[in-house]
Amino acid sequence: MRTQQELDGVTLLGNTGVKYPTSYAPEVLETFVNRHPDRDYIVTFTCPEFTSLCPKTGQPDFARIIINYIPGERMVESKSLKLYLFSFRNHGDFHEDCINIILNDLWELMHPRYIEVIGRFTPRGGISIYPFANRGDEAHQDIVKARMLASFVNDF
Repeated sequence: MRTQQELDGVTLLGNTGVKYPTSYAPEVLETFVNRHPDRDYIVTFTCPEFTSLCPKTGQPDFARIIINYIPGERMVESKSLKLYLFSFRNHGDFHEDCINIILNDLWELMHPRYIEVIGRFTPRGGISIYPFANRGDEAHQDIVKARMLASFVNDF
């Protein structure tokens, strides 16, 4: 079991009085200690109900967001991530911007070895947009390049 010290800073998990943010809220993100920093392994989150707003029209955009990362010393707590992603609901930005904002916020929060954020946005006007952004530390630049090249797919 985790010690109380390891859980310091994890305030949202198990808290029934949590309020959902109504605007972009990176401050809700929380982390905990990675107990296995001696090896690379992958953590994947899938958010099938992501929403944001078009910055021009204010119309809602819907997406499936996939986050893959190789943790370093800290990991993102899943309930805080859920609340953070929910905070985009009234946020007006283009699809590509949302994906890069998520990537940057999680990079700054955790300093993972590698992270990628993929958006599978629902078509609007007959066009689907699938932004992909990634980043890695110096030791994982081969993955950064390989995953970027692999994201150029003709058939989804």
